[in-house]
Amino acid sequence: MQIKTLILEQLNKKDSIKVSDIVKKTNFSRVYVSRILKELREDGKIVLIGKSNQARYVKAEKKRILKEIKKIKKIKKNYLNIGLSEDFIFNEVKKNSGILFDIKKDLFVIINYAFTEMLNNAIDHSRSEEIEINIEKNGDIKFSIIDKGIGIFNNIMKKKNLANQMEAIQDLLKGKQTTDPEKHSGEGVFFTSKIADNFIIESSNKRLIFNNNIEDVFVEDIKRVDGTRVVFIINAQSNKKLEDVFREYTGENFEFSKTRVDVRLYKMGSIYISRSQAKRVMNALGSFKHVILDFKHIKTVGQAFADEIFRVWQNNHPDIHIKAVNTTENIDFMIKRAIK
Repeated sequence: MQIKTLILEQLNKKDSIKVSDIVKKTNFSRVYVSRILKELREDGKIVLIGKSNQARYVKAEKKRILKEIKKIKKIKKNYLNIGLSEDFIFNEVKKNSGILFDIKKDLFVIINYAFTEMLNNAIDHSRSEEIEINIEKNGDIKFSIIDKGIGIFNNIMKKKNLANQMEAIQDLLKGKQTTDPEKHSGEGVFFTSKIADNFIIESSNKRLIFNNNIEDVFVEDIKRVDGTRVVFIINAQSNKKLEDVFREYTGENFEFSKTRVDVRLYKMGSIYISRSQAKRVMNALGSFKHVILDFKHIKTVGQAFADEIFRVWQNNHPDIHIKAVNTTENIDFMIKRAIK
């Protein structure tokens, strides 16, 4: 029996075959079988689905092709960072896998927004020659975007003349902060971090973790990472809506007008926080209309800290509303004393 006939007969019995299936059945070499499969592809008889160890062949029939594509739940691919388009790559994922098939419309919108925003950041800011994307669907939908460029925290430090990575993280968390204001609004990381179940940024010697399941933010020291690794995770059955996150932090005209600052991240080894630390907390917040200061895990603050924010800064920005949340009795006392 001719090998081409055998292959086509196998595909009449099975949804798909691999090179190894034909090698085992015929005892021909892998190189020879691969050449025959290539000829069948060129003749339009079969189609290759997947890459590397996931590669398999199906008959060139629309229903069979779609059925096999839907089985692909994991993609890993490297791209040269030359003329890359985040929309093109997202559409590749949508077209060539089942990861985004049959998910809720609101979840599709979330993944589309988060993936393209984070990939665009890597394309425009990283200066990396190559960008790796990984995306998979299990109980969660998870993607990571990895570059070998300058590193997000180093880039912010350099462009904003900041002293260290921690100050860069503090700057990033406020939102509206960008190293390239002509191209970016600085909103992408902020809103992506709010809509994920878990969102992680690793760069240099720091890992920034947003765990929205417990509504907390963590910063950890890690072994040095070259470039930046961003990981986004959301439950595949999530009922979240991107518009709800936008609505929480935007005004009537849909401008990005509200931010939330975790005061704990400005604490430098003492329960009493200084005036200079208060200035760093409030730095670059003048473009917002509403500022929420979260005092979670803070027991008390110093008089100078409270005075700098709730009297000095507030007097200089009378049109901006400051709201303190998760305060203790001691913190409330200091704030009221500063206001009076």
